[in-house]
Amino acid sequence: MDNLTLHERIVGSNDWATILFVFCFAVIAINRTVFQARYAEFIKLAWSDKYTKIYKESGNIQSWFTISFFIVQVISYAFLLQFLLLYFTKTGEKFEGFIPFIQLFTIIFTFILGKYLVEKIIATSFNIEEFNEQFNLHKVNYRAYIGLLLLPVNVVLFYNLSPQAWVLYIILGLIGAAGILSYLISLRIYQKLILSKLFYFILYLCALEIAPYFFLYYWFTNS
Repeated sequence: MDNLTLHERIVGSNDWATILFVFCFAVIAINRTVFQARYAEFIKLAWSDKYTKIYKESGNIQSWFTISFFIVQVISYAFLLQFLLLYFTKTGEKFEGFIPFIQLFTIIFTFILGKYLVEKIIATSFNIEEFNEQFNLHKVNYRAYIGLLLLPVNVVLFYNLSPQAWVLYIILGLIGAAGILSYLISLRIYQKLILSKLFYFILYLCALEIAPYFFLYYWFTNS
């Protein structure tokens, strides 16, 4: 922590970022208009689990509402990751611009999609498809919600040339806390199903919920 150095950003054209931000807010506006009842329950996800109870069928993961918010989520995470790399790495300037953003977007998108497909294969092998589908839908909902909340934060960070380090740490802390909380909520909701397949759940947790993020962190820190 003592060696932390914030690097000055050399900002070029921000038109590409503005277009992406407008696109994300347009997606939100469309979903709010087309899926009024669903959107109204979705934005209450932080303090109410009614949305997860109503839209718990596995088919909801392939709906336009879920897929569109997944795209917004990946864009939000890619912006935040690019921002962190810009300020917390010695060669941060190489992450500036649209091309590095697309690369980060592709990495995050491929990682999440690949992880989802591997989970489907393993769930079929262990005969826990029902649990995997419900658990995945629950994770998708909460991560999309976090990505939605993160979007205005990214707007402020992107157009602010001199952020304070403690602000970034608070943002990361809140994201981490929200992620852990979503897992705890999942465990509470599906505790009966988990207890009935506890051994497989432990394997699932270690192989698909811990190891992939560890290897991703290792790859980023050593690249």
